[in-house]
Amino acid sequence: MAKTFNPRIYKITFSSVYPMYVQKAEKKGRTKAEVDKIIHWLTGYNKKQMDAQIKRETTFETFFAEAPDMNPARELITGVVCGVRLEEIEDPLMKEMRYLDKLVDELAKGKAMEKILRQPAEAVS
Repeated sequence: MAKTFNPRIYKITFSSVYPMYVQKAEKKGRTKAEVDKIIHWLTGYNKKQMDAQIKRETTFETFFAEAPDMNPARELITGVVCGVRLEEIEDPLMKEMRYLDKLVDELAKGKAMEKILRQPAEAVS
């Protein structure tokens, strides 16, 4: 069963949630650099571009709309986040937001980067 989401969530700024992603990872012994690597893998943003999005206080809607290179392998991300199965999310923007949530969750749970980034171990640098 697909759930409907309140569009207000799309107006939340990426800059307000990003520190929470970092904090969640760091509480579990992971690093800000790893969070950034996940975001880069998912969206194609480099550090300078992501910093510009944070400085501009763009909404999640704009953050994903302006992403330079959404990774096609993101469709390999499955499972449940916030009580919702990713495969059942129909709204494209909500799906992108939940992909990011799921990747940060996996990082915080200690999963290896090559598994988080859906790559063979030798491909992760």
